[in-house]
Amino acid sequence: MVKHQPLQVYERQLCLSCLTGIYGCRWKRYQRSHDDTTKWECLWSFILFGTFFLLLVWFYFWWEAHNDYNEFNWFLYNRSGEWSDGTVPILATTAAGFTYIAFLMVLALCHIAVGQQLNLHWLHKIGVTAALLTTIIGVISVSQMWGEEWDVISISLQATGPFLHIGALAAVTALAWLVAGQVARAEKTRFQIIVLLIYLAVLLSLYLTPLSISSPCIMERDSLKARPDVIGHQGAPMLAPENTLLSFRKALQMNVSGLEAEVAISLDGVPFLMKDRTLRRTTDVSRAFPERQYEDASFFNWTDLRSLNAGLWFLKDDPYWTVQYMSERERWLVGNQTVCSLEQMLQLAAHTNLSALFTLRRPPPDHPHHLSWVNLTLATVLSSGIPQHLVVWSVDWDREVVRQKAPGFQQISTKKQPLETLRQKGISRLLLRYNQATVRDVQTYAAGNVSMTLYTVNEPWLYSLLWCSGVQSVSSEAPQVLKKVLSPLWLMSPDEYCLIWVATDLVSFALVLGIFIFQKWRMSGMRSYNPEQIMLSAAVRRSSRDVNIMKEKLIFSEVSNGVSNEENGFDYYNQGIN
Repeated sequence: MVKHQPLQVYERQLCLSCLTGIYGCRWKRYQRSHDDTTKWECLWSFILFGTFFLLLVWFYFWWEAHNDYNEFNWFLYNRSGEWSDGTVPILATTAAGFTYIAFLMVLALCHIAVGQQLNLHWLHKIGVTAALLTTIIGVISVSQMWGEEWDVISISLQATGPFLHIGALAAVTALAWLVAGQVARAEKTRFQIIVLLIYLAVLLSLYLTPLSISSPCIMERDSLKARPDVIGHQGAPMLAPENTLLSFRKALQMNVSGLEAEVAISLDGVPFLMKDRTLRRTTDVSRAFPERQYEDASFFNWTDLRSLNAGLWFLKDDPYWTVQYMSERERWLVGNQTVCSLEQMLQLAAHTNLSALFTLRRPPPDHPHHLSWVNLTLATVLSSGIPQHLVVWSVDWDREVVRQKAPGFQQISTKKQPLETLRQKGISRLLLRYNQATVRDVQTYAAGNVSMTLYTVNEPWLYSLLWCSGVQSVSSEAPQVLKKVLSPLWLMSPDEYCLIWVATDLVSFALVLGIFIFQKWRMSGMRSYNPEQIMLSAAVRRSSRDVNIMKEKLIFSEVSNGVSNEENGFDYYNQGIN
């Protein structure tokens, strides 16, 4: 007798082949395995997941630090001496690395979902290691050079926390499908308990996370204070060269409540506006005085300063990517700007009835006006014709003398001090970086009749957060952006937030419970079938076009021998033919 036995019929598994092929270069069917993942590969999986979460924090940090990109570039300039937008390569590499690691993590989760053995290819291991080390080096570098910027994470979470919580809860709820499948598929009770406890611990912590979320925007609408005033820091430096008359005029068009600048003293005693120690970045000093381009700006006399062009650099470097939107006339105006004196800025502020806030940099010790810098500046202010109540004086040196000569000045401090000390010095305002004041600080100083101005605020989310905190005014390099913020980006009462919190938790719990019940029923149903029955029924249902029949093998055997054979790693099924 001849027994006719076709080899097993199987489908093309393109998705599974791509999944295992991209992740571990296992493109062939015989290369895949349902065995337990080795400890070595488990370690690499933990490294992959750890790298993903580190990159997630790193990416979030740079996303929220957009408010301070100009500050970061200025730090780089002071270190290297060359101006460049250092955020571009950082953002590009961060986005590429995060996308790559996130893709590998999704592939790893898909492996777990379909029960495939994890086996990360060595090229991917090199890529993961490179991404991890690069991120760690970046974190260390930022901590050393720009450590205070890490505060932006905790501050931004006050604005994004409620929404990130919902997103994280949705992601962990979706993972219930994978976890439930693993628990139902596992044969070891200990493994089931460990996986289940870890998942439930993470889920419970997310359910209770809102207890730790604190945001000033969770408040009653009736408690919202007035919109903070916007002060144009260096004018509107994103629209025109910083600290120039054109920049201040642009700021006036954005309805600012005041003007702010940094002031230096020239060699012949004229206060002028300049942020940098040298003139290299914002003027053409390298062309006009090449041998003096590295000198301190205070060692130039006013005649030399007035001869420098303070606008061409803006057209060349395009620090804020705004030059392309300028008309020909605007470019001509920008290209013909000169260094601005303090007197010119004060006269412009007086003409428009706006306050003038400036910080004063003391000349070097060998400067002829090293000791008389405060008196020179005070004399310039008093002779400019600006009303005293519009002047905001920030210099601590000889403050008592200034108060006696100009009692109408608004006294402002750049350091956080006790209320009693501020009252003794006659200080009624504080000028602080936005990360140096908490909501409680704002409320405490406001109760003591001390207003607060925070700098530098360029992003709507930060402006909205400070608005809800009750801040009276902010200093901004982007008044054209804040002009459009007519109300906080979001505002909800505590009751509304509590309702959203409870509803989200209940929906998540119901979905997780339903997923676990369904997965348990699904897995128990699959165990009740005989593998041969599943194979045969699948072969009957599928048409010949969708099925690949590998080959047929004729086996000569006796009629009585009707059992199945196994050859070359494939499963056979028997069909006796007389």
